[in-house]
Amino acid sequence: MDMLATVVLGLIQGLTEFIPVSSSGHLVIAQHFFSGMSDHKLLESINIGTFLALIVYYRQNIVAISREVIEQKKYSLLRNILLTSLPAGIVGLVLSDYIDSSPFFGSVVVVIATLAIVGSIMVVLEHIPKAAAIKSGSDLPWWRALLIGVAQMFALIPGISRSGSTIIAGRLSGLSNAEAANYSFLASLPIMLAVTVKLFLSPSDRAYMIEHLPVLVVGNIVAFISGLLAIGFLLRYLSQHDLKLFGWYRIGLAAVVLGIILLQ
Repeated sequence: MDMLATVVLGLIQGLTEFIPVSSSGHLVIAQHFFSGMSDHKLLESINIGTFLALIVYYRQNIVAISREVIEQKKYSLLRNILLTSLPAGIVGLVLSDYIDSSPFFGSVVVVIATLAIVGSIMVVLEHIPKAAAIKSGSDLPWWRALLIGVAQMFALIPGISRSGSTIIAGRLSGLSNAEAANYSFLASLPIMLAVTVKLFLSPSDRAYMIEHLPVLVVGNIVAFISGLLAIGFLLRYLSQHDLKLFGWYRIGLAAVVLGIILLQ
């Protein structure tokens, strides 16, 4: 296994898991153009670093939510987080083997299309009518939290972006840009936890991680550090700006990749 490829994948994973430009889309593009970046188990294993980055960044929020539930008997935010996690969790569990084996989910053509479509939505998002303003994720009605979860479900398709789909849905549900991103990150915790636990419960995945421990440690450290930086950057950026910049980036990347493919 190439250490350089692992570092590059860790960097891509950490930066693009939280910034709404699609980590899966970038990884499909990297695999398409560069040899040594097509190891599926490697991609799953470096998710541990991004999950730990999320835990570290939101450690105080996690404690606060736990206290709300245990001490104050306030369940609204936890309920909404679980509802948002439910659709993607169920579909991902039921269709995991199909997703892993289907050429559709590894197609660079699909990524080009989804990057451009979701990017276009981001560019015009602020001109689309939205629900009445809501202060935070705990104030979302349960059905809006579930609809955000349906949007997150579509992010199983590479190029759509889990954070991008949930931030867009959160904005349409009445959350501000920054609060939509904040809720998006919190709502990703259950799914990322399930993916990480699944890795350690699978005998084949455990054997793979033991066999390739040195490079996986390096890849996850890179993903952890870059993930922390990406979370902080996005929350600061969206406190003052909208998603338009990321939309134009996605459209531009789709155009560049399509151009390269056509010229090959």
